[in-house]
Amino acid sequence: MASESEQTDQFEAVYRSRDRLARAQGEMARQGVDVLLVGPSSDLRYLLGLDAHVSERLNLLVLPRDGDPAYVVPTLEAPQLAGLRDLLDVRVWEETQEPAALAAAVVGDPAGKTIAVADQLWSVFLLRLQAAMPAAKWTVGAPVMRPLRMIKDGREIELLQEAARRTDDAWEAFIAQPLAGQTERQALARLLDLTQARGLGYGFGLCASGAGSASPHHHTGDRVIEEGDAVVFDWGGTLDGYNSDVTRTVHVGPPTDEFVRVYEAVRDANQAALDAVRPGAACEEIDLAGRGVIEAAGYGAAFIHRLGHGLGLDVHEEPYLVAGNATPLASGMVFSDEPGVYLEGRFGVRIEDAVLCTDEGGERLNNATRELTILR
Repeated sequence: MASESEQTDQFEAVYRSRDRLARAQGEMARQGVDVLLVGPSSDLRYLLGLDAHVSERLNLLVLPRDGDPAYVVPTLEAPQLAGLRDLLDVRVWEETQEPAALAAAVVGDPAGKTIAVADQLWSVFLLRLQAAMPAAKWTVGAPVMRPLRMIKDGREIELLQEAARRTDDAWEAFIAQPLAGQTERQALARLLDLTQARGLGYGFGLCASGAGSASPHHHTGDRVIEEGDAVVFDWGGTLDGYNSDVTRTVHVGPPTDEFVRVYEAVRDANQAALDAVRPGAACEEIDLAGRGVIEAAGYGAAFIHRLGHGLGLDVHEEPYLVAGNATPLASGMVFSDEPGVYLEGRFGVRIEDAVLCTDEGGERLNNATRELTILR
């Protein structure tokens, strides 16, 4: 029998899902969408709190613009929906049935209907659904989900703040130990172990040393870290599905004057971008603020990626802080602030924090030291 606390948590989860489904239906009405289809994904977890199994068997939320949502699920996974049966019309399919046909039956006559499909549905399922409902008009579901997920509610912000705090704490413990002589894999494993020891689930991680630090998406390998190396660590963990994402760059042994200049330019760009955050500012303005500092330092051509990306149930989600994106920031948005300079064949520097947009401006969620850290 569930405890009183568990019953309260379940009630709050159902209430949260009911509210989010209703807001999704409101967006559908505003955008002329009749049905939204969502498979196992961060969108599904956002709407239902359900971390559904991804496999060759179709799991599908069918959300009509008006009326109650339904969920098409294989019989062996139906028990996972026990706590959601008051919220959903659960439609179970057996192994010998065609689930796309069942989904089509739930949708009803598709003629004249606009069906939006969430981003993370496998193409094989989409093709089968389209074949089962050829008279429908098909469109992408991101415009429906975007305004919901970009603005975090209080509980989401709490989880992102706490995930960031624990990740910071792991970093401070990590830099208390020497680094030289370890392989990239060994160093990253130690950092991830420290992160998970603080109660975060496994997220992701990257360690790039020496010339490899000039590759933003370097593949961590068995290179031995040695004196004279710049070393970039980009990593995070999860807390109830919400991600931390932070990058720090250290130097092993005394750095060159140029490394110091680059490091200071990147750190100043990180601060300039933070200072530009305010409700109503266009995403591209934040990119421009950070990029301008690096260009003024003479390294503009070496800043080869956008300044940042949204953070939440996905490590990369909207909004994207990049030139050409005029989306205005709003209180409750959370995103990365991660300028970088990459000098091919030599070294790279990136400093990344998660930032919350508030009514007063930008608030860092990460507070691990951004000062140049020199390790042995």
